[in-house]
Amino acid sequence: MNDRASIVVSPGEVALQDLAGVLAGASVELDPAFWPRVDEAAAVVAQAAAADAAVYGINTGFGKLASTRIPAGETATLQRNLIVSHCCGVGPPTPQPILRLMMGLKIISLGRGASGVRRAVIEQLQAMLARGVYPLVPQQGSVGASGDLAPLAHMTAVMIGEGRAILDGKVVPGAEALAAAGLAPLTLGPKEGLALINGTQFSTAYALAGVLRAHRLACAGLVTGALAVDAAMASTAPYRPEIQRLRGHAGQIAAAAALTALLQGSAIRESHLEGDDRVQDPYCLRCQPQVVGAALDLLTQAARTLVIEANAVTDNPLVLIESGEIVSGGNFHAEPVAFAADQIALAIAEIGALSERRIATLVDPALNCGLPPFLTAEPGLNSGFMSAEVTAAALHAENKQRAAPCSIDSTPTSANQEDHVSMAAHAARRLSEMADNLAGILGIELLVAAQGVGLRAPHATSPALAAVIAVLRRKVPALERDRYMADDITTATALATDEALPEAVLAALGYDPFPALR
Repeated sequence: MNDRASIVVSPGEVALQDLAGVLAGASVELDPAFWPRVDEAAAVVAQAAAADAAVYGINTGFGKLASTRIPAGETATLQRNLIVSHCCGVGPPTPQPILRLMMGLKIISLGRGASGVRRAVIEQLQAMLARGVYPLVPQQGSVGASGDLAPLAHMTAVMIGEGRAILDGKVVPGAEALAAAGLAPLTLGPKEGLALINGTQFSTAYALAGVLRAHRLACAGLVTGALAVDAAMASTAPYRPEIQRLRGHAGQIAAAAALTALLQGSAIRESHLEGDDRVQDPYCLRCQPQVVGAALDLLTQAARTLVIEANAVTDNPLVLIESGEIVSGGNFHAEPVAFAADQIALAIAEIGALSERRIATLVDPALNCGLPPFLTAEPGLNSGFMSAEVTAAALHAENKQRAAPCSIDSTPTSANQEDHVSMAAHAARRLSEMADNLAGILGIELLVAAQGVGLRAPHATSPALAAVIAVLRRKVPALERDRYMADDITTATALATDEALPEAVLAALGYDPFPALR
């Protein structure tokens, strides 16, 4: 096992691009300048553990059992019991990119020097990341307060030689994984178990992955949306910058600029500049800047919230080294993450809503400006894209249902001590499946719009969009007669949502639709 490329993090200043790097496989190391703060906070906890006064999480029970005093000699047992008792997760394992980011976020949080853990705790996490020891963390079991208890307990269990881990693709006991990586199990000191499982790192990791993927899908939606405009012989006048500036929203201005640039030089567009008796196009074509732009603005706000959360201290109690106090608070409550995840879900659903309507427009002979029904030769004998449009509608319907806000739900737990929770974990987890659905919708639109553009021959689309179609046609030929279509959709979905395709097209035009995520 070779050590992985590493990112040195300065808690409080970690950028979104660094977090994206951890998702992609980088490990994390704490900036050495932060070790003195870590040491100071650990000393405050050690002093409290040796004193007689009751301090939550150090010499007391947890949650509703906070009034129960624990003898000084039972500190290690208390922390170990906390971890194994909270390993109650169920469901499929968390994907490894999310695990990496969750562990990296915990390093950042502990590295702020307000949690009271020793260096050894952070170093254990760093070493596990660098050597590819990933805890097996079931996806379900967190309500988003008091932090992501169950998922983070499964992470911590491996650190102390318990639980199960994923090593070189195999599930092995935690102790075995540590030994294979040349690491020893950690014995937790006062408060350390609590510091590790209190926090929002599981929910935040999923939400960050969601907003990054939503950004890529928004880029893809601009590309497929531009193709649909040409296939439908729709007007580009609604994308004029004067219109967007009169409203003033940054996302709308950016989306319109992208669509204009993508369609620049289209012979299809030139062919119907005069003699077109349509006054206005359907909203799904005309209002793309307003809808996708609003989604971009929403994603910008969600990304901003999640970057703050990624740099935050979210456990409890917290060590204030300036005063030497250990103070109970509520930073473990993941309401900001839940709100951000709900925003991302809305954006994903609405990008898909617009794409699905464009697909429906292109296959409908009453709306598609002279194209054959379902874009097929000999309609009737051939069904063309009839059923593909139904699939897009099904995916869109699922996303509409999943976009209902999770943050307004709360189920009291821990004998009503924890009586309001955020539900951030499943709010963030659902984004992955919603993004998969949106990817499928955009893949279908790529197929349909490219077919429509091809049927406009001899008029050609813009150079930028022609390059996109050329990439598609190397793998998926135009539909001349009915054939097995599932494989075409899978291939087109991969192309439409591979960040290299939509972002490369936009980058070639000198356009960045989402600078807040760079």
